[in-house]
Amino acid sequence: MVEPKELRTKSALVAMISVMFVIGAVWFTNRSVDPPKATWEDVEREAKQGGYRLINTDELHRLYRDEKESLLVVDTRQEWEFRAGHVKGAVNFPMETTAWARWWEKGALKNFLGENRSRKIVFY
Repeated sequence: MVEPKELRTKSALVAMISVMFVIGAVWFTNRSVDPPKATWEDVEREAKQGGYRLINTDELHRLYRDEKESLLVVDTRQEWEFRAGHVKGAVNFPMETTAWARWWEKGALKNFLGENRSRKIVFY
């Protein structure tokens, strides 16, 4: 049985829309999204809002040399980056750059850091 021309046209249109939708969905979910570049002012503002203190490399060196027993150094890069090289004695806790990811991992980070509130923690 031969379909009427109008039904074939509608079927072709629905098929084309479906294909375009799939192509769009694949493109949207696989495109690269670069996070905005953070400025030093952004870093300072976020540290202040979070109640963190920023230190320079000289201060880190002094802490690492003089207070190593009470210092926890946390490498926040991805696991493969940590395996490629890290500060001696550092532990790895990968953190994503987005606020949503950091919020999502908040409980895991609390468990990772433990209950010892007297030690200094340095994230890099």
